[in-house]
Parts: sequence; C-alpha cells; structure tokens
Amino acid sequence: FFHGFDAEEDLVGHLASMSTNERIKAIQKMPETMRKKREIRKKVLKEIKKSSTQHSCCTQCLQGAAVSFRRFGNTLSEYFHQLWVWHKTLKIIGAEFGTSVLSYFVFLKWLLNFNIFSFLINFSFITIPQFLAAEPNNLSFTGLELFTGAGYLQQTVLYYGFYTNATISKMENGPPYNMQLAYIFTVGIYFVICFLILLFSMAKSFSRNFNPQAISVNASKLLCTWDFNITNEKAVKLKQKNLRTQIKEGLAEVNKEVLNFSAMERVFRIAVHLFAWVASLGTAAAACTGVYFLSINNLQLFMKGHRNDLESQTAMLVLPVIVSLLNTLIPFLFSWLGHVERFQTPGHHIYVTITRNIILKMSVVGILCYYWLNIVAGSESQCWETLVGQDIYRLVLVDFIFCLLGSFFGEFLRRIIGTTVCKSLGRPEFDIGRNVLDLIYAQTLTWIGILFSPLLPGVQMIAFFIVFFVKKVSLMRNCQPPCKVWRTAQMMTSFIFLLFCPSFLGVLSVVGVTVWRLQPSEGCGPFRGLSSMYAAVTEWIQILESYTVSKWVVWIYHNLITNELFFFILSSFVLIVTYLYWQIIQGRKSMTELLRKQINN
Repeated sequence: FFHGFDAEEDLVGHLASMSTNERIKAIQKMPETMRKKREIRKKVLKEIKKSSTQHSCCTQCLQGAAVSFRRFGNTLSEYFHQLWVWHKTLKIIGAEFGTSVLSYFVFLKWLLNFNIFSFLINFSFITIPQFLAAEPNNLSFTGLELFTGAGYLQQTVLYYGFYTNATISKMENGPPYNMQLAYIFTVGIYFVICFLILLFSMAKSFSRNFNPQAISVNASKLLCTWDFNITNEKAVKLKQKNLRTQIKEGLAEVNKEVLNFSAMERVFRIAVHLFAWVASLGTAAAACTGVYFLSINNLQLFMKGHRNDLESQTAMLVLPVIVSLLNTLIPFLFSWLGHVERFQTPGHHIYVTITRNIILKMSVVGILCYYWLNIVAGSESQCWETLVGQDIYRLVLVDFIFCLLGSFFGEFLRRIIGTTVCKSLGRPEFDIGRNVLDLIYAQTLTWIGILFSPLLPGVQMIAFFIVFFVKKVSLMRNCQPPCKVWRTAQMMTSFIFLLFCPSFLGVLSVVGVTVWRLQPSEGCGPFRGLSSMYAAVTEWIQILESYTVSKWVVWIYHNLITNELFFFILSSFVLIVTYLYWQIIQGRKSMTELLRKQINN
C-alpha cells in the first residue's frame, strides 16, 4: 500500500513538472479508467497550485503577464482573421455554388496575394531609391493619361525609361546604390521566387487534393464532419449548406452514369468534336493574324505622329481595345461550342473550354511579344522599352474594363433575358473556364511588363481586388448554381499548372531574350549605353575581380552561374529525384489498391 502511495506521489510530482500540453498527453496515454485519470489530474492541479503559492510575487506577475499577452495575441489574431475581407465570402460561395465555382475565387485571391508580394518587392528595391534621384516632372496632368499611360505618366517611376543609370548616394559616408544591379537583380530574384512559389504551390495543392480511388461519400462525411463549436445561427446554416453541397458533389461523383452510344452516335459525336476544334483553331488563327497586322499599323501611326493630342490618345487605345474585344467575344463562342458538343461531365466541358481559351490567349500574347521584341525594339524610337511598357499598361487596363463589361453583358443582361424575355433559358451559370483564363492572361501580361513597368503589379493588384468583389456580386445576383453538381478535387492544381506552363515559362523566355539579346535604348533607362542588360552584371564581376574579399563571388559566377556543366548536373539530379518520387507514388498506389482489396475480402 505504502509503495503504491509513494509511486502515485512520484507520478503526481513528475506530471506537475511538465508543461501543460505534455501533461495532458501523458494523462491521456495512461491505461487507467476515466475516474482514475480525473483524480490524478485533480491531485496534479493541487500540487501545481501549492508550489505556485511558494513562488515570489515577481514570478507570478511575469506568469500573469505572459498569459495575458498570449490571450491578447489570440484575440488580435481572431480579430484580423474576421477583418480579412474574403474569409466569409469564400464560405458563402462554397456553400451556395459548390467547389467548382469556389476554386475560381480561391485562385483569384491567390493571384491577388501574389501581386501584392510583387509590388512590395519592386517598390522597395527599385522605386524608392529612384525617388531619391528623380527629377521634377514638368508635364501637365489631364487625367486621360490614366487610360493611355502616356503624357504625364511617361516621366514617372511607372516606366523603365524614367529610371537612372547612375549610382545613387545621398549620404556622405553611406554605401552607394547601383541602380543597374538593383534593377536586374530585383527582377531576376523575383522571377526565381515566382518559380519556386508556383512549383511548391502545385506540389502542395496536388498532395492535398490527390487521393487515388478515394470514396468521397461515406459515413464519416455524415457523422464526423460537423463542428460542434459553432453556436451562431447564421454560421450553423452556412455550415449546413456547405455540408449539403459537399454530400451532393460526392454522390454525383459516385453515381456517375457511363452512357453507351451506338456506332452511329459515336461517329456523329466525333464529327461534332472535330468541327468544334477546327472552328476554334481557325478562329484563334484569324484573331492572331488580325492582331499582327493591326500592331504593325499601330506602330506606324504612333511613329508618324498626329495633328492633335486627342487623335494621338485615341490611336494609342485602338490596339488594346481590339485585342481585349477579341479575347472577350471569342471565349463566348468557345463556351457555345462546348454546349453544342454535350460533354458527359461538366469537368470535361470546363477543361476543353480552358484548353481552347489558353490556345487563343497565349497565341495572341505570342504575337504581341514578337511585335514588341522584333519590331518595336528595332524601331527608331528614343526609348522602345517605355513604348512596350505603355502598350502593356494599356492592355492590362483595357482588359480589366472589358472584364467588368463581360460581367455586365455576359451575366447581368443574360439574367434579365432569361428571367423576363425568354424564361426557358433561366439564369446563367458561372463560366469558370472563361473567367479563369481571363485571370491567367492578365497575370501573364503583368509578368511580361515587370521589366518595362516595375509598378505594373500594383495596377494589377488594384484590378484583381475590384474584380473579386464585382464577380462576387455578379455571381450572387445573376448566376445560378451548376445544374450538374460535381466535385473538383484537382481544379486549383490545374489552374496553377496552367499559370506555370505555358504562361510563366513563356514569360521567362521573353525576359531572357530581352535581357541577353536585345540592346537597350541609348537615351533612357538604367542600362543605357550597354550592349545588353546582362552586360551590367558582367561589368560588375570584372570590378569584383580586383578585390580579394570578393573572390568567392567571382568563383561562384564563373564556376556555377555561367557553367553549363553545373546546370547539366543540377538538371540530372532533379530528374533523378523526380523519378524516385514518381516510383514511390506508384508503390503507394499499388499498396493502397492491395489494402483496399484486403478490406473488401
């Protein structure tokens, strides 16, 4: 008896010396009854209270302050979480319209955060130092420059041509700030960070959503999903809607019907698909041809000049208006073709529409990049980089305006017609494919324009913020939930993949050609007078070779950065690791299938 009593005292003393989390876990793991565990916990708390009274007043004050500070931090975190504008909005959209529509808004929020990060980097390391060396702008501001990007804005930090090529030093003993190196290293490191973020985001989204042969609807969805901490009546109803939508999506996935078509019906469906693809590719080719000839004509008009300022400003907007008009109207044709094809699942319809839109928009962007890098860069303009920056600024702005108009004409008027004029049409469904490709197209333009307009992510950030709430209001007021409920486990992963390839990889090739191949303008920008933008790095390395302290930087440059063998070895290592992970995934799939068969047996 006394031995057991001493052992329990030792146990209580040992538990009292633990932290709170460790103590809770240790008591939970004890092979005792709940009654015995409660008794031990009471004794431990008494022991802790007894020992705490022996501490000094100063120690108790410090402990009380730490607890109060922790509670204040938790309260502040919850407060900011509630202030985050789209927290509740995303919950409502997911409950009302399902995960397919929700994935668009999650992707839009992700891009908005991405552009906030981009703007902060460029503003901190490129724009703020330029403010210290900037000369006053003597041009008058009329307000029309906000749409054209020319005039007053041409002599501001918005464009490449305004930045100096001098070394900035405002303090006598302070270190100088090399604007050339700051510009190229900020843009270069930014694209490296973008590459890593996209890569890890794809991997994270894939690992979170990929579940081979998962059974979506089971007892756990009904019995283990409810959060009993919810007490607010509105939150309870929202959670009920969300759970009901998830169950519908799971049931739709399990109860998919496989339609059996006759030979004649299959031939007819194949013919319809071929016709739709021929029409889509033909329309995209015609649009690219029109954009190419219009862009050449646009440059000729711009170089000749105009009789008055209003005519000049109007001519500048012709190219972006036509491009945005094509990018807005042709996707409606693609959506109509998708309805004509009558896919078996909404997922097939969305992915085919996205593929056609990505071919159209990336082809148009490719034609514009060829025009900028070969025709504008070879023109007689004093600062061709600023011309390219202005073109991209106008494209981004006009595309944003057409995006808002698309919500009005494509959803609001369609709802009016479907509920008053032709009631058989009903309310429209939210076109996920078209809207997602609008976001990818806008982000692609922003990435291309960063080199020529460092503050363009700030413009896109404001545009995405407005688009989020306009689309949210239009969705709630004008659209109906999808007629066919379906689960979209990999939708977000697909969006990020499309943003990575072909969008981001295409942008890297454009930036690479601009930095390594093209000669900068002689009279503007931080790289004036150099054979290429990359020549600034080469000259900097030559300067470092004369300093003994910087020999390691020179060694890294010559043996790693400019060494093809290093990148070959690095690529081989990445491919080997990728192959090993692929084999691990295949092994896990086989093991999962084997265990599933054993469970069935």
